[in-house]
Amino acid sequence: MTGSTTPVLLYLDVDGPLIPFGAGPYPPGDGSPHPLLARIDPTLGPLLAALPCELVWATTWMAEANECVAPRLGLPELPVVVWPEPSEEDGRGGIHWKTPALVEHAAGRPFIWVDDEITEADRAHVAAHHPGRALLHRVDAGRGLTGVDLGVLRTWLRIG
Repeated sequence: MTGSTTPVLLYLDVDGPLIPFGAGPYPPGDGSPHPLLARIDPTLGPLLAALPCELVWATTWMAEANECVAPRLGLPELPVVVWPEPSEEDGRGGIHWKTPALVEHAAGRPFIWVDDEITEADRAHVAAHHPGRALLHRVDAGRGLTGVDLGVLRTWLRIG
């Protein structure tokens, strides 16, 4: 963990990182209104909870992530980033629409962002606009979050 007493924020996207889009195999759906939820690997919950950081939902699922996703992972209710209304600025320069909102939400705190849509433009934006440490970790949406990805996060959390 960093030398700071303030924990690192870990912003988690759902679609792609936690609900992979690859070919599977996946367990059959359980009849829920969201059949892709069966793709969530419940073993990820304890691994995420063991990281020395504060987990925050950074997903279009918003508060529904606490209702539908957190229980499948065995996670408690997590804070949720509330997204701003779409604007004409969204997507300018190839920057993901989430990026400025996450920089603002972090308010200078160190953070990790786990998403499947992160680009070099997002990394450049964070480097230019965020004074703290940040790791923008792109997950392969076909596989979802893996042990290798978690190893990258653990390594980064030990530095600093």
